[in-house]
Amino acid sequence: MTILNPAPLTPKAFVRAIKQVCDSDPDLAHILTTLGPPPFRTRKPGFASLMHIILEQQVSLASAKASFDRLRRSVSPLTPERFLKLGDARLKACGFSRQKTAYGRNLAKAIVGGHLKLSALETMDDQSVRSELLKIKGIGPWTANIYLLTVLRRPDIWPSEDLALAVAAQKIKRLKTRPTPKELESLSMVWKPWRAVAARLLWHYYIETVLNK
Repeated sequence: MTILNPAPLTPKAFVRAIKQVCDSDPDLAHILTTLGPPPFRTRKPGFASLMHIILEQQVSLASAKASFDRLRRSVSPLTPERFLKLGDARLKACGFSRQKTAYGRNLAKAIVGGHLKLSALETMDDQSVRSELLKIKGIGPWTANIYLLTVLRRPDIWPSEDLALAVAAQKIKRLKTRPTPKELESLSMVWKPWRAVAARLLWHYYIETVLNK
């Protein structure tokens, strides 16, 4: 059976999807009522965006952005070929750990060597995209899902490993303990086929009520 590639979310589809998930869940509706709609942030497909997501692994978004901005100032345009010319000292000055230096080089080499074609991901179904990205050492489920959600704009992506989603879900659902990734996955089923929209609502709640309080 052929799996159809889901259409990317557009701004108009995003607005309609927000209404649908909020109509089905009073807690998400409360986020919309009190904080307004979440921003529809997207990223351009390609190496630079995936590198930025790798930098976001297990650190704050502000820290990752600072490192990414330093990287962009060091090499422009940011391509896999140019990235591979940067030495350890230059990458360390940008904020790369030894581990993320290795991850970045793994990604760049895979693209340069033709083992990963990021442009081809746009026509693949969600699971095929994950399978291709997970072949690269340093790219795990969270990174693959964030690329699917923010770059390819797939509508039903749910990064259950995301800490901010777990914190927001615990608060908005009034749970006694922070949900595990497995519990988050189960919780998300009611928001299908718009789980990426639910994720954006919960991130919006997290940023406004946890980070900015």
